[in-house]
Amino acid sequence: MADIIYTKVDEAPELASASFLPIIRAFTKEAGISIGTKDISLAGRILSNLPQYLTDAQKQSDDLAELGALVKQPDANVIKLPNISASQPQLNAAIKELQEQGYKIPSYPDSPATDEDKAVKAIYDGIKGSAVNPVLREGNSDRRAPKAVKEYAKKNPHSMGAWLTTSKTHVSTMGQNDFAANEISTTIAAASAGTAKIEFIGKDGTATVLKNNLSLTQGDVLDATYMSVKALRTFLAAEIADAKAKGVLFSVHLKATMMKVSDPIIFGHVVSVFLKDVFDKHGEALAEAGVNPDLGIADLETKVAALPAEKAAEIQADIKAALDTGPAMYMVNSDKGITNLHVSSDVIIDASMPALIRAGGKGWGPDGKEGDTKCVIPDSSYAGIYDAVIEFCKANGALDPSKMGTVPNVGLMAQKAEEYGSHPQTFKAPADGTIRIVDAAGKTLLEHTVEGGDIWRACMTKDAPIRDWVKLGVSRARLSGMPGIFWLDKNRAHDAELIKKIDAYLPDHDTSGLDLKVMTPTEAARYTTERIAKGEDTISITGNVLRDYLTDLYPILEVGTSAKMLSIVPLMNGGGLFETGAGGSAPKHVQQLMEQNYLRWDSLGEFCALGASLEHLSQVKDNAKAAILAETLDMATEKLLDEGKSPSRRVGGLDNRGSHFYIALYWAQGLAAQDKDADLKAHFTPVAAALTANEDKIVGELNGVQGSPVDTGGYYHAPADKVTTAMRPSATLNSIIG
Repeated sequence: MADIIYTKVDEAPELASASFLPIIRAFTKEAGISIGTKDISLAGRILSNLPQYLTDAQKQSDDLAELGALVKQPDANVIKLPNISASQPQLNAAIKELQEQGYKIPSYPDSPATDEDKAVKAIYDGIKGSAVNPVLREGNSDRRAPKAVKEYAKKNPHSMGAWLTTSKTHVSTMGQNDFAANEISTTIAAASAGTAKIEFIGKDGTATVLKNNLSLTQGDVLDATYMSVKALRTFLAAEIADAKAKGVLFSVHLKATMMKVSDPIIFGHVVSVFLKDVFDKHGEALAEAGVNPDLGIADLETKVAALPAEKAAEIQADIKAALDTGPAMYMVNSDKGITNLHVSSDVIIDASMPALIRAGGKGWGPDGKEGDTKCVIPDSSYAGIYDAVIEFCKANGALDPSKMGTVPNVGLMAQKAEEYGSHPQTFKAPADGTIRIVDAAGKTLLEHTVEGGDIWRACMTKDAPIRDWVKLGVSRARLSGMPGIFWLDKNRAHDAELIKKIDAYLPDHDTSGLDLKVMTPTEAARYTTERIAKGEDTISITGNVLRDYLTDLYPILEVGTSAKMLSIVPLMNGGGLFETGAGGSAPKHVQQLMEQNYLRWDSLGEFCALGASLEHLSQVKDNAKAAILAETLDMATEKLLDEGKSPSRRVGGLDNRGSHFYIALYWAQGLAAQDKDADLKAHFTPVAAALTANEDKIVGELNGVQGSPVDTGGYYHAPADKVTTAMRPSATLNSIIG
């Protein structure tokens, strides 16, 4: 196994890898460090799971499973780039592209009739959503803005939209009959440890097993909850009417990529309530056409267009009328008429809400103008954090990046902790009845009375990750000197169980002189935002979903993007996983590359992760050269920021490839200037000289290709040779690097 594994992913990060990986390999080989790759891309996961449909030449190893085993080893060192957590439309698109490339894999069976169809559907459902992270995250998260990034943001503050006290932007959430309100929780006792099952009991007493082999261990925290669909639809209808009455844009913010079962269903209800007249009038025709509101208006329009012309025209007119008479919609792309309800993966809460807050509470409307927005977040579990920040900004104005403090995060996520482990235990209630969890002895641990269509889910959080999370929180507070806040609500069932464990495990650590508090998420958001506005720093110590939300929210406000965060996962068995930030803007960047041969993706996250990975390797394998590589790379990253060599916003300036040249130049210069290792100095002195002497020529070669379309041969599964040609256009740089 290679010393460092660099993951092959999707979209813009994968395109960038074609440019940056050769540089990494050229520099690290001089320290005796090998760099391997493992394919965790959406296309790679599809192919590795369907070998029976492929030729021998097309078959791929199951790299995700191999990495899942590796991260449990003490010498694991993995750099993980953002990968696609596929929604159903993305999965369908990737399947179609692979089929067009000659891979004879089956299409997704929406209504499986045969055993083969059912097996294929199960495989594809396992690939959707957050399929990668739970496998690799065998540790908890330590995520923060690198010092160089934070200082650069203060010296070069990004734009922030102005907040007005008169802003009508606000958060709307259910607050009752949702996941937060209906949650129940228990800590598993010794007598219930073992194998449990989830079953549905109908009104007639008939039991249907929804899931067998639910493994429970003593000390695990087990939750169950449900969202009432009747209450959801009533809530949505009221909020749509309220948005119209208030004259604000209507928007819904979910995470249908990660929450791959629950949130697409919620999204489908938003679509069908917003277009209620259409579904009421044409329900039979839409059903016959195979319309699924969970897939959004895009799927609706495609399937309606395939109907007989007269019927299609009638339905299309009614759709237009419903959109025209409803409130103005928050738009994904005003120019192309793509609304918030186009497809479930277009508006993802952890990226969309911070962007709206940064823009002064404004969203883009169908008229191409900005407007105040109703932010509908149906489940109230974490809606309050966004409400708190919005209300702070209304009262105090926009935050100032040049003066802001920082909010690092310690996140509980190891071993599928909390909601992101809930997908295999999320179900749509088949009818009115009861859903319950029963242990091996037949004892009912948790149960709910549900109505047909209600969304029920169970989550598990193991004891060992909770212990490790508390330890990591104390450690970060000690090392940083910052106060730490556990974002937990004693009145929420799950959080109450975690608070008991925190009370039990904190005495295992030296907390003398540390400022550690427990606050509800809403209180913590208000308190933390007040502190950062004054330039004060605060560690957020949170569960898995808040880890995800907060490490977008505060970085986007602090440094302009979450892609520049340093994300370290100290693996519980001693290894290290180094994550490189968020990929939410990756699709737009790919589109721009294809149209203009210009990649705006910023690899700063990769630079930071690589530095941390090299530092970890130097300690674990006692490799002094690795430590020097890490130190000089950090210096190069700081210089890159100071010199303004990150990708620019417009064609004609430096793009991703140009920033890779400059990181190589500054890294080589640093290695040539250092005196700790003579071998590294001797090797990189002529490299630095050659890069320095050819700076203008290399930049000219890199920038010279911009402006025209480029064919990468695919979106989800682009051929390596075409990507390499596109991403390494400087013959001079290539010859110097090797």
